[in-house]
Amino acid sequence: MQTTKDAIVVTGAAGFIGSCLVGYLNDKGYENIIVVDDFSRSDKAINLEDKKFSHKVERDQFFDWLKLRKDPVGFIFHIGARTDTTEFDYEVHRKLNVEYSQKIWNYCTAENVPLVYASSAATYGAGELGYNDDHDVITKLKPLNPYGVSKNEFDKWVLDQKSHPPFWAGLKFFNVYGPFEYHKGRMASVIWHSFNQIKKDGEVKLFRSHRPDFKDGEQLRDFIYVFDVLKVCFWLMQIQPASAIYNLGTGKARTFADLVGATFSALGLQTNIRFIDMPEDIREKYQYFTEANMKKLRDAGYNDKFYSLEDGIRDYVQQFLVKRFPPIFTK
Repeated sequence: MQTTKDAIVVTGAAGFIGSCLVGYLNDKGYENIIVVDDFSRSDKAINLEDKKFSHKVERDQFFDWLKLRKDPVGFIFHIGARTDTTEFDYEVHRKLNVEYSQKIWNYCTAENVPLVYASSAATYGAGELGYNDDHDVITKLKPLNPYGVSKNEFDKWVLDQKSHPPFWAGLKFFNVYGPFEYHKGRMASVIWHSFNQIKKDGEVKLFRSHRPDFKDGEQLRDFIYVFDVLKVCFWLMQIQPASAIYNLGTGKARTFADLVGATFSALGLQTNIRFIDMPEDIREKYQYFTEANMKKLRDAGYNDKFYSLEDGIRDYVQQFLVKRFPPIFTK
C-alpha cells in the first residue's frame, strides 16, 4: 500500500497524461513527487504550473540521479514516451519507448519498487485479432506504425522477464482526451482540434473514409476521458491487484461524428462537419475501429463507471477549454 511518505516518480510529467496525474496525486494529498521529463520545451512548462512536487529531474539524468538518492522511491508511474504516430524513424521510438522503459523496469525490479507503465492501443494494429488484453495474443499483434511497434516490443519483453517488480501493470491506453494536451499539435485529441476549428471557422473537418465498409465520419474509436485514466492509475497504486497488461478504454466505441457533435453541443451550437481526404502518409496505417475489452480490469476489481463520451466532452470543453481559451463566435 502506497503511503504519503514514499516518493512517487512520474515520468513524462510535463506531458498530457503525466501532468494530469501529478495534479491528481496532489488532490489526493501526495506532494513528495519526483517529476521526470525532457523539460527543454517551453510550451509544456505551463502543464506543471500550480502543481506540487519535490524534485524535477531531466529524463537523461534520471538514472544517475537515482544512484545518488538515499530516500526510498515508493512507486513509479512510467508515462513518458515518444507518442507521435507519424514519426516513422523506429530508432527514435526504440530508444525512448523500449530501451528507456527497460531501464525503468530493471530499476524497479532491483529496488523492489511497484510500477505502472503506459502501453497503447496502437499495439493492436488494424484489430485483426480483436482488442483483448490476453497475454498470449501480444506476441501475435501487428502494429501499423513504429510507435505501436515499440510499445508492443516492450510489452513482449516484459512478458519474457523472469524477474519483475513486486507489482507491475502495463496500461494499453486507448484514445485519451482531456486538459493539458494543448502542446501536442497534430497528436492532440480530435476534441481539441474541433474546438479550435469551431472557434476559427464555425465548422469541423473530419477525415473522409477510404474504406467502403465505413461511411464518412463513422470511423470508430474507444475515447476515454483522462480523469478516468487517472482514477485507474491511482486505484492500481493503492490496490495492486494481479500484475498484468490491462486495456484502458471505456469498452464502448463511438464514431468521430458523435465526438464532433458532442463538442458542438457542449458549446451550444449546431453540428457543422466538412469531410476532407485523409493525408496519404497515414492512410494505410489508420485504425478504423478500436474498442477495449475491459473484462480483465473489471475482474481485477475495478468497478467505477467511466464517463460517457458526451459527459466527458462537456466537462472538458466547459470546464477547461472555454475557460482557458474563450471562443469568440456568433451562435
